[in-house]
Amino acid sequence: MKIALLCGGPSLERGISLNSARSALDHLSSDTVEVVPVYFDSRKRAFRVSPAQLYSNTPSDFDFKLDKTSAPLSTSALVRLLKSVDMVFPIMHGPFGEDGEIQSFLEKNGIPFVGSGSRACKQTFDKFVSNEYIRARGFHVLPSALLKIFHKDHRSIIQNFFKRHSVKRAIVKPATGGSSIGVFSVETPEEALEKVRFIFSKRMDTRVVIEPFAEGIEFTTIILQNKFGLPVALPPTEIETDYSENQIFDFRRKYLPTHQVTWHCPPRFEEKVIEQIQAQAEQIFSLFGMRDFARFDGFVLPDGNIWFCDFNPVSGMEQNSFLFQQASRIGFTHASILRYILENACKRCGLLPPKADTLLLNKRKPVKVLFGGDTSERQVSLMSGTNVWLKLRKSQKYKPEPFLLDKSGNVWRLPYHLALNHTVEEIVYNCENYAKAKERLNSFEKRTRIKLGLEYDFAREEFFEPERMSLIDFVKSSKFVFNALHGGSGEDGTVQVTLTDNNVKFNGPGERVSKLCMDKWATLEFLRGSNIEGLVFVPRKVLKTEDVIRFKVNKFQILWKELVSSLRTRNFIIKPRGDGCSTGVARLCSYEDLLKYIGLLRLRAPIIPKDYIRNKNNIDLPPQVPTELLLEKFVDTDVLRVRRNELKHSKKTEWLEITVGVVMIGSKLKVFNPSITVAEAGILSVEEKFQGGTGVNITPPPSSLLKTHLLRRVKDIVSKVAEAIGIEGYSRVDAFMNMNNGNLIIIEVNTLPALTPSTVFYQQALAENPPIFPTELLEILIENKGY
Repeated sequence: MKIALLCGGPSLERGISLNSARSALDHLSSDTVEVVPVYFDSRKRAFRVSPAQLYSNTPSDFDFKLDKTSAPLSTSALVRLLKSVDMVFPIMHGPFGEDGEIQSFLEKNGIPFVGSGSRACKQTFDKFVSNEYIRARGFHVLPSALLKIFHKDHRSIIQNFFKRHSVKRAIVKPATGGSSIGVFSVETPEEALEKVRFIFSKRMDTRVVIEPFAEGIEFTTIILQNKFGLPVALPPTEIETDYSENQIFDFRRKYLPTHQVTWHCPPRFEEKVIEQIQAQAEQIFSLFGMRDFARFDGFVLPDGNIWFCDFNPVSGMEQNSFLFQQASRIGFTHASILRYILENACKRCGLLPPKADTLLLNKRKPVKVLFGGDTSERQVSLMSGTNVWLKLRKSQKYKPEPFLLDKSGNVWRLPYHLALNHTVEEIVYNCENYAKAKERLNSFEKRTRIKLGLEYDFAREEFFEPERMSLIDFVKSSKFVFNALHGGSGEDGTVQVTLTDNNVKFNGPGERVSKLCMDKWATLEFLRGSNIEGLVFVPRKVLKTEDVIRFKVNKFQILWKELVSSLRTRNFIIKPRGDGCSTGVARLCSYEDLLKYIGLLRLRAPIIPKDYIRNKNNIDLPPQVPTELLLEKFVDTDVLRVRRNELKHSKKTEWLEITVGVVMIGSKLKVFNPSITVAEAGILSVEEKFQGGTGVNITPPPSSLLKTHLLRRVKDIVSKVAEAIGIEGYSRVDAFMNMNNGNLIIIEVNTLPALTPSTVFYQQALAENPPIFPTELLEILIENKGY
């Protein structure tokens, strides 16, 4: 069966659409299902793209290439393509994808598709219209007001709304936007007016909704249609977050694991409240005439009422999204829930569903995937580890199992559904409290499975009670450990020694190289002594934290003058001498900045708050105060931007930041083509490095930026760096590159680079000829260690 995945679109959430499409590709494609990706750019032009392009970090990564390398499909060509497949699966979020426009196009051309029809999408997607519609039919809805872009009554509407409803805090949002972007919490009419004007000025929408801030507890629930066409709401997820300082469950909190949000599934509500949520969700699904699946967001209010505030015809499908998390609680895997939705859509359209997949070989070698830990990068490790586990599940060579290292040093063998929680802390909590939740979970599972018409043994082999063990017992019971830990003992050689001493094979470099590369100062000193032609070194200095943490203000002033003099700059990068590649990395431009940074370490703060030290996003700090800090000259780079599908290059210094993957294939070290990395704030945030939809990586660099002979030179220098250090298995080299001569300033060598769904490592492997797809790349990382 051929399935066309429609992704992208003009919405600000098109990066999330790319992530959703990538998940669908990973879990739907098989020997019986062929996936044909179709990408819509910001101007709604359709392009047939390769599956490899779905592994880009954002649409911007390849938007600028499309005009030069591909022609957009004409309307007739698009119709022919979509009619040549068996079923279309629209996976676009926001306008065009969820407002009924693409559904209307498919309906007019008689093309069968998964999901709700155009009428239901149009009605549910408009936040004002949908709420008024359910209010008129007896459902509880908070008051709201509508503002239109060219009307002159914005101030009076807002003031009257605040006064009439005694509003102390309100939400301002686009009437037809997505559920995350452009949503603001405000406290005064003036602030509300400012946000309304901002939304209109950015043309996020031509209509804006204002409503009271809901004081209740937030939840979200997935609704599936069963094979009889009846809606079935899955056990909802409770969203516990900090609403102080006008914070909301925003884009970054929704799509990047963070300690600031906790997901509870099943929720902590009383059973009658859960049943009420499920019953009302099913009624509203039917009321709107929705099909196949949807996600509804709402609140349990203090007075006990349920308010459904947002209806998503196309639920997000990221790796640990609500769809997969809730479905896993009743026994679905990623692949089986997508198959279930697809098969029901096929039956509705009178099509034969796809045949069952070929069974995987029984003689696959066991691989234990270890992730988590106690470092500030533990949530990235969680994303890396679960992605490795999920991708290797399709391998004919290896049989993966997920294991979590908790903050106390225990290892947990995880059932499928617990591996999909949002954070390490959530998983540990659910493991420790599994016995208490088991009876309640079983009753929800049983009821929901009966409603969905599922057989009792459907996909049940993945679901068992979590098992705790010591790290050494875990190691001794293993043949191969895929180490997906980041930072700390997982990357500094400690875990590597334990595995080696117990004759257990593992991915990546061994103890010596891991220990060296974890120490950023030692790595650069080693490379300086290696005399590799083409390497350039910037001035830098090590500070002992225990000394500076006791400094008074005047001492910081003196230290700053000394640093400016000795390092010959007024712009520095400060970071822990030995930690992950994003942890505690900040730019300093004054002694006050240094004072603030050290002050946060003194307080053992978990983060550097947004805008506190010239940082556009929160920056995670290490859980333990680092022994030493590394200060080095800030390298100012040229400015790269993707605007209107064009790559804009503003020259400043002739330096650009790059990252380069290095992999052992057979007995040879292969250097991938570099990626040029574009940061929002001069320093790559953890989101930009690891989370799809938030950062731009240009892979490989276009010839307009890097001439062929310089590309060869860069790869040659990286190869010499890897050989000098003694890289085994694989690593990633981060550096600044001079565009005129190809010289490099090495930032660090990362011996366990992230393997999250959209990491640049996969993009570089896919840019090879022939392309190396993610599962094949992971198999190589295991094979090259002799397993």
